[in-house]
Amino acid sequence: MSTLPKGIARQLQVVAGGPTGRLLAKWGGYIPAISQLEAGLQELSEHDLRKESLSLRYRARSGEPLDRLLVEAFALVREAGRRKLGMRHFDVQLLGGAAVHHRSIAEMQTGEGKTLTATLPIYLAALEGKGAHLATVNDYLAQRDAEWMTPVYEALGMTVGIIQGQQPQTERRDAYACDVTYGTANEMGFDFLRDRLLLRRIDEGHRNLFGDMLGDATISHEKPVQRDLYFMLVDEADSILIDEARTPLIISALPGDEEQIAAEAYAWAAEVAPQFEEDNQYEYEHKEKRVDLTLEGRRLVREIPRPSATDKLPLTTIYEYVERAIKVGREMILDRHFVIRDGEIVIVDEFTGRLAEGRKWRAGIHQAIEAKEKVEVTFETSQAARITIQDLFLRYERLCGMTGTASSSSRELRKIYKVHVAPIPTNRPPIRKQLPSLVYGTSEQKWRAIIDDVAAENGLERPVLVGTRSIDKSEIVSTLLTEQGIEHTVLNARHVAQEAEIVAEAGKQGRVTVATNMAGRGTDIKLGDGVAELGGLHVICTELHESQRIDRQLLGRCGRQGDPGTYRQFLALDDEILLMGFGPKKYKSLEATGKKATGPLSRYESLFYRAQRKVERRHFRDRKVMLYFEKERQKMQRQMSQDPYLDSPG
Repeated sequence: MSTLPKGIARQLQVVAGGPTGRLLAKWGGYIPAISQLEAGLQELSEHDLRKESLSLRYRARSGEPLDRLLVEAFALVREAGRRKLGMRHFDVQLLGGAAVHHRSIAEMQTGEGKTLTATLPIYLAALEGKGAHLATVNDYLAQRDAEWMTPVYEALGMTVGIIQGQQPQTERRDAYACDVTYGTANEMGFDFLRDRLLLRRIDEGHRNLFGDMLGDATISHEKPVQRDLYFMLVDEADSILIDEARTPLIISALPGDEEQIAAEAYAWAAEVAPQFEEDNQYEYEHKEKRVDLTLEGRRLVREIPRPSATDKLPLTTIYEYVERAIKVGREMILDRHFVIRDGEIVIVDEFTGRLAEGRKWRAGIHQAIEAKEKVEVTFETSQAARITIQDLFLRYERLCGMTGTASSSSRELRKIYKVHVAPIPTNRPPIRKQLPSLVYGTSEQKWRAIIDDVAAENGLERPVLVGTRSIDKSEIVSTLLTEQGIEHTVLNARHVAQEAEIVAEAGKQGRVTVATNMAGRGTDIKLGDGVAELGGLHVICTELHESQRIDRQLLGRCGRQGDPGTYRQFLALDDEILLMGFGPKKYKSLEATGKKATGPLSRYESLFYRAQRKVERRHFRDRKVMLYFEKERQKMQRQMSQDPYLDSPG
């Protein structure tokens, strides 16, 4: 390999040192060799460019190592990008692509072109003909990125498939048969489980037909949709591999004839739950978020009239219905944790701000919420098959990824997934500016200060992005802005159809956009004419999230590709992160202090970040425990000679 370009070498001294820095320096040696091929490739016709690609494909399928093909493959992709999209890969994008190829998580800052960078390692992996997958966080991004990059792949003779929700099986099978397949982690996981169930049915059909000779058994003519799991590039890797790792993917099987009894029990419990008082009829464990009825509470359950159908249920089960109803009444808030759409409860993913289509809370929580909101209680289901996001991606022969925020989780990614985080230098030095954080005594004071900040920046004609944790908070800000006569746009899970249009306008002069985390991952807010001269995009963070990575995603909306920009964090002593981090006793003390405070409260700022770190550590422990029990469950299934991802067919 050639010597690392001097500019990148200097930047690497800043962003990475030690073993990671040495690896990046080594991979950066590919860059001059790729550049040397550029002039020759520019002289080729479209036909000859494709012939070069087909030649690489033949060599890869003949057993030549991909490492030896990397320089030629990346040069071809760079030329295809220049021709078809008018986008020539920067040197740092070539470095990011090399890091991903070598099974790393490339940490690339916002606006550095991760979507274009991904074409490099994906094309290289697809040369072997085993299928290269890219998983991202939602259908919108999967379709957008696939359609945007398809001309690059097609110029090199590659086919591209897209996996979307509600897609027929035949279309899914065709998409997986393509050289490159884009989709969401959830959809790919459910396809994996459906294939396992299908293979079990086929296997049982064979045993019945040829083993037991029953004669009436049939063998399914369906075929699995997926091929073997070979190469996976996880976009927004920290979100999927860490934040989503606690969510098991489950295919349900309907139970027997007990649905009506359960529906009546949920409805009754939701109706009576407000009669139970904390510390009298029940105790609430804040860290574990657990509700336990006291003796007085159990006595009250026995005294309250119940539907006759529930007489068939054990008393301990009825206690559990009431405990669940109290729990969701306390914790699950409309327009924050879920929305009601077409008479159904739809989960809002806090990490992405998007609707989690097709997902349900487990252990009766979803049904308890349906009862509380007086929508039809859906049948509680047992599971036919399940897999966790962690286990799904660990099944891939080659796993790698990209994100803008992974360094703080590098230890967890290395420990669980055996991948290293490789920080990639920016193409241009970032010049976004952090303004001093402001701490207020109460949320009401904080919201008013946020509106004043928006008004000040809007008066300068700068675009402003206000980031909130939830739908209800975004609508609080919207109401206050309307009262002040400030024209604005709201982007949350209620406005998915207008997402692309809202994001396209958010960087224009004088625009004010209020958004949940939907404006974090995958969005690229470009500055309009004259905005850079005004100071660029101003980002307002209204409270800390459960992970600093989510905060960094929001902050990263400004200052893309060397653009100017500013951001400011607003905090209040009754913010939810303090309750989550320190528990109710300390939280109530801080809340009382905030109500009486009159002077500056900047001395409390460090408390918020301490609370956030506590929550992050707790989630890390939860994920480790979940992984341990999932492995133990699979071990038991194997010992029983069953598929570890399928429930017992009996």
